[in-house]
Amino acid sequence: MTTPSDPGRNLLSGPPPTLLPSDAIATDALAAGEAPAAVAAVAAASPALSAPWAALAEIALAGDRPVEAYAYARTGYHRGLDALRRAGWRGNGPIPWSHEPNRGFLRSLAALARAAAAIEDTEEAARCKAFLTDSDPAAARALDFDAP
Repeated sequence: MTTPSDPGRNLLSGPPPTLLPSDAIATDALAAGEAPAAVAAVAAASPALSAPWAALAEIALAGDRPVEAYAYARTGYHRGLDALRRAGWRGNGPIPWSHEPNRGFLRSLAALARAAAAIEDTEEAARCKAFLTDSDPAAARALDFDAP
């Protein structure tokens, strides 16, 4: 079924993918420094972005600090939800891994799943893993979660 205003869109296929806006300054700053202090500086300068929070969570997970990772990942997750809603997301629909600005949110979601599992919050870990896979199975595969 199509509409005259958008003849190619199948209305039964669900909502369109949500694409977050780019922040080149923060992206460049994150690429320039992977040391925890450099990443923390980017998070402090751009707290609304998910990518620095995801990076901090991943650093904490690698250092076997799951509670710290959980806090960073939860921050990145919530900041990402705010950004997704501003971009028109209404609680469901694809969040493509292929769109680079979406990756901070998706990485935060994956880190939250891992941190939740590490602190034995199995319900939260399962919810986050399902949300990641539902958002984009390619994200789940890229972030080493089982996905179709």
